[in-house]
Amino acid sequence: MSVFTTVTESELSSWLKAYSLGELVEFKGIAAGITNTNYAVTTTHGKYVLTLFETLAAHELPFYVDLMVHLSAHGIACAAPIANLRNEYIDRLNGRPTIIVSWLPGEPVELASAAQCRALGAMLAQMHRAADTYAGHMANPRGPHWWTAAAPQLYGYLSAAEGALLRSEVAEQARHRFAHLPTGVIHADLFRDNVLMQGERIGGFIDFYYACNDVLIYDLAITLNDWCGRADGSIDDMLAAALVAGYQSVRPLSQAEKQEWHLMLRAAALRFWVSRLWDWHKPQSGELTYRKDPAVFQRLLEAHLALGDGPHWL
Repeated sequence: MSVFTTVTESELSSWLKAYSLGELVEFKGIAAGITNTNYAVTTTHGKYVLTLFETLAAHELPFYVDLMVHLSAHGIACAAPIANLRNEYIDRLNGRPTIIVSWLPGEPVELASAAQCRALGAMLAQMHRAADTYAGHMANPRGPHWWTAAAPQLYGYLSAAEGALLRSEVAEQARHRFAHLPTGVIHADLFRDNVLMQGERIGGFIDFYYACNDVLIYDLAITLNDWCGRADGSIDDMLAAALVAGYQSVRPLSQAEKQEWHLMLRAAALRFWVSRLWDWHKPQSGELTYRKDPAVFQRLLEAHLALGDGPHWL
């Protein structure tokens, strides 16, 4: 989340007249993430998050918006989109498709506890189960096809060793297929900055705009890499075990999932190494932008490779 499209007070006040949200009190740009423009908006009725989509077109948004409506209706703690007076969730502001969602309680955590990781794992599994009845479908736009196409455009920015590692892992992932594993709707970006915590309780999941249909344990692997990873690329065993235990308390993993777990951890590290390299070397221009260090996921990939195959944290 960043600010690429500037919104003025008068523009936002006028736009809010199409909603039953009261009068504008204050608003402020949110500088985190890298894809959309986000503002924290306070009105006389409460607090909300306004998102202006910089890359997604209006016709591409119903999958994500309807998913949040579906999950919220099924008791999953996530931001709930708010309809305007025309009963539309997707609106337009300053030339961008736009939605406004409820503000959730809690704050992101920098250093998670085992109890927080266990609660996170359980809520993630509950989200996967709740999404079983969601009718929408979206192929993963940043899956193997994407990273295979993106990698050749990044080699020129890398050292020889980095390039060799990237080539090797892209090739290794291409040799495997996971059609036999359980699939469904995944968040695909459940990092610490996309989860709000209230102590040991989940305040809510946010930023569903990478959600898609894919392998369910891939979502768990993405989450584990961020929440349980240390700065040196190693994984905190206690946090990882708590996260996976929380998940399995709701949705136990099959034997087939356990066999592919190590490759999924590597795939999750590869995906975010490539995307962060892309955003680092080919950034969008914006008024207030935030780039994340690609080396974090390079180190994670190297750490997973060093661990070798095995039922890590299962």
